Amino acid sequence: MTSHNFSHHAQIRKQQRAIPPIIVEWLQDYGRVIRKAGADVYYLDKKGRRKLKRDIGSLPYRRMEDLLDTYVVIADDGTLVTVGWRFKRFKH
Repeated sequence: MTSHNFSHHAQIRKQQRAIPPIIVEWLQDYGRVIRKAGADVYYLDKKGRRKLKRDIGSLPYRRMEDLLDTYVVIADDGTLVTVGWRFKRFKH
């Protein structure tokens, strides 16, 4: 797990969007990273989801699966800028 400072904006968005801290950790640990607008965007692709399911087990995975369509944006200085729900695919 990597610890980050949350920006004020990210704290508000995480609460408003009801994204639990464990999901943010999983995105950082298992997620794919793409570079967008000068920051790293983490999200779970199929490979990351398979690895997460293998590591935490099928039952916990099924219980949390609806929360996995999320993303986090982390600035170069390590600040977590925002979190949100992913409704469409990221273009690479």
